[in-house]
Amino acid sequence: MKPSSPQRRRKPLSATTARNAALVNQLATPGLGTLMAGRLVAGIGQLILALAGFGFIVVWFGALLRQYYGLITGDVPVTPTTWLAQVGAGLFIAAWWWSLVTSVSLLREAKRNAPAAFAEVPPPLIR
Repeated sequence: MKPSSPQRRRKPLSATTARNAALVNQLATPGLGTLMAGRLVAGIGQLILALAGFGFIVVWFGALLRQYYGLITGDVPVTPTTWLAQVGAGLFIAAWWWSLVTSVSLLREAKRNAPAAFAEVPPPLIR
């Protein structure tokens, strides 16, 4: 794209799209709903934070299982790895809060766009 070419405008966010994006953000994966709504930078940031937090929790859980299985054989000393779980939970919660703020923003934007959406509806045919 040329630097002098005009920016493409996104079509207005509908209430249905905003609602679905908010539900996906809050109940499934933080950032995925934001990407569905077309906010790429915020969505990618939220998704990276959520996946990083999930990764830390998976590593912590693997270390915890390794310690428990080590207790059976007596090979592995018990070392605390709770910091992995705390960092992971913190990152995931930060992503979730960020997606909550974005979801509220999406719902407000859809509410502002509601009159514009009705303006695009053609008038009824009168017979």
